[in-house]
Amino acid sequence: MVNWLQRIINRLFRNFFKKKGHVKLGLYGPPNGGKTTLANRICKDWLGEEMGSVSNIAHETREIQIKEEIHIKSDGKELSFNLVDTPGIATKIDYEDFINAGMKETKAKKRAKEATKGVIDAIKWLDEMEVVIVVLDSTKNPYSQVNITMIGNLEARNIPVLVVANKVDLKKSNVKKLEAAFPQYEIVAISAKYGDNIDEFYKSLFKLAG
Repeated sequence: MVNWLQRIINRLFRNFFKKKGHVKLGLYGPPNGGKTTLANRICKDWLGEEMGSVSNIAHETREIQIKEEIHIKSDGKELSFNLVDTPGIATKIDYEDFINAGMKETKAKKRAKEATKGVIDAIKWLDEMEVVIVVLDSTKNPYSQVNITMIGNLEARNIPVLVVANKVDLKKSNVKKLEAAFPQYEIVAISAKYGDNIDEFYKSLFKLAG
C-alpha cells in the first residue's frame, strides 16, 4: 500500500516539474558506452556547444556534468530539461587497467580514485533524476553485472527510462540482443558519434518526458 502510494506521489511530483520546465534528465550507463558523446550531440544540436571531453580510455568522465535549460523541439512540441552526464557505472575499478592503457602509475591511481568517487556520486544522483537515458554499447553483451544492477536500481526507484543502443555504426552492433535483454523498455538504436537515427531518439525522449 505504501509503495503504491509512493509511486503516485512520485509521478505527481515529476509531472509538476515537467510543467514547470525543470525536468532533470540523467545519462547513465557503463564506461565507454557513449554517454558523453550523446551529451555532446544533444548540446551541439540545441546549444551549439559541446558538454565534455571523450576518450577511448574508460572513465574519462569522472565528475557529474550539468547543462541547464536545454530546449529541444520535435513535431511542433518543445521540451525543456537540465541534462546531467554521469560517470560510467562500474562494479570494479582497477588502476592497473589504466596502466595497461598507457598511463603512468601515479596518474593511473589518481584516475582510479576519481572514477570510484564518480561512480558513488552517480548512484547518489539517481535520487535526483526524473527521467533517465541508459546508454549502452550495442556491440557488447547486455547481460553484464553492471547493466543488471543499474536497471534494477532504476526499476526500484520507479524512474522513467529510455534505453539507447549506441554505436550502431559498428559491425558488431547487435540491437536485437539489447531488446531481448530489456523488453520492459523502449530501445532506440543510434550512433551518437555520427548522429544516425538521432531524430528518432528525440521523438522517443518526447514520448517519455514530454
